[in-house]
Amino acid sequence: MDWFGRAKISFTSSPEPLVLEERDGSKTNLREVCEKATPPCQLNPLLFNGHMQTFWTAVNTEAPHIYYRRKIFDANHKTYNGTFAVDFAVDPHDEVDETLPPRTAYYSEEDFANIASDDTRPMLIVLHGLSGGSHEVYLRHSVHPLLDDGENWAVCVVNSRGCANSAITSGVLFNARATWDVRQIVNWAREAFPNRPLFGVGFSLGACILTNYVAEEGAACPLKGAIAVGNPFNLEVSSKALLRTYLGKEVYQRVMGSNMNKLLNAHKDSLLQHTNLEWDRLNKVKYLYEFDRAVQTVTWGYPTEDAYYRDASCADGIMAIRIPFFAISAADDPIAVDEAVPKEEFKQNPYTVLCSTSLGGHLSWFEIGGGRWHAKPISNFLKYMAKNIKLDSIMPAADGHYMESPKAKTRFYPVRRKLDILEP
Repeated sequence: MDWFGRAKISFTSSPEPLVLEERDGSKTNLREVCEKATPPCQLNPLLFNGHMQTFWTAVNTEAPHIYYRRKIFDANHKTYNGTFAVDFAVDPHDEVDETLPPRTAYYSEEDFANIASDDTRPMLIVLHGLSGGSHEVYLRHSVHPLLDDGENWAVCVVNSRGCANSAITSGVLFNARATWDVRQIVNWAREAFPNRPLFGVGFSLGACILTNYVAEEGAACPLKGAIAVGNPFNLEVSSKALLRTYLGKEVYQRVMGSNMNKLLNAHKDSLLQHTNLEWDRLNKVKYLYEFDRAVQTVTWGYPTEDAYYRDASCADGIMAIRIPFFAISAADDPIAVDEAVPKEEFKQNPYTVLCSTSLGGHLSWFEIGGGRWHAKPISNFLKYMAKNIKLDSIMPAADGHYMESPKAKTRFYPVRRKLDILEP
């Protein structure tokens, strides 16, 4: 056990991290920036392991108040159609909409029509965890230092379909490989705010989605940097690790399965209209893996839930990333388990750095007094990148879509997780 809540911090990266140019002309590298952004991790000593830290999230629900305006976007993908909700952080307002989470109201058509700007404010696009939304406590702790900063960051949260009191308007739901909504918003933001440097941060399932997105985009990714927090990385490994223990199955798997069931039942009429889900079967679901078996295999066509986990995992995708990428994990995370973290892949990609703390639980990192430690490295990293680094000088060395081995005569595709044998 770490002494009196003082967690150990370790970093994993390439031996030759990405070189970054500072605005004053000096040189640094991605690992040095990540280390500089990461303060000592002094957590509440009473919450002395990952389970205690994670359980405390149900008790400590205090977080900074953040106000939002919501815009409903029509998906622009021919196959992945429907709508999804994006919440934009705004100045405090008095409007109350009982159909939305607290402190959230809709944009008027006129106000949103005038949202485009030529300003140079840095902008953060946020992805929440499983069944969560823009109202989540861990999320508000993380973005508040940016909104309270003198640089006045712009922040928006892409809510997964059906989450945060948003409607489901098609048979296309969300999963860990569902990158099309974040891709649409990043591309929209690039057009609406052409001078803003764009960054991304994802939590838990949202971290997996964000990692898949930046890996799929490779060298063409419009983001200037991304952070993945509490990422499960290898979903099959994480699922099997949870099922090995009583707490993993009867607490975490059961709670997550129950939360997803509640989410679907809140949208029952829409889902009955747009999908062929079997509601009698869903009502018997107790655990998350059973939910994935009943839902992901039906709506997406996966033969088993394990096939979904393998396809949606982002561990191999680490090698395809070509923007500065900072991952923050806790070694005692009981949900996004340490054994699923692809540490060897981090060592091979100079664009990626992993920070691992010995304590912290899942999206917890509770400090004495109720603060959340993870908010510090997140905001410090983003502020440093936006203020101190010449972002336009970051040039990807290769697109990352495949890795060729002339000796073995093979080509490996990190995002597809496939090895092709090249013809002689």
